[in-house]
Amino acid sequence: MLDAGPAAAGWSVQVPSRKATERDEEKIAAWKDEQWPVIKNGPRRTWAPGSASRTKPARG
Repeated sequence: MLDAGPAAAGWSVQVPSRKATERDEEKIAAWKDEQWPVIKNGPRRTWAPGSASRTKPARG
């Protein structure tokens, strides 16, 4: 049953019923425009493993 995923168990994606009152849309938009491209297109952490599993190490 675990292999079928959450939807097969009758679970659904949790979505907040409302946005946080502290949310600042202007700051979020500025961060997306300025910081996200730097993070997304920046150097990859090649030293980091691809999996946290101790029983099934990452291939690479």
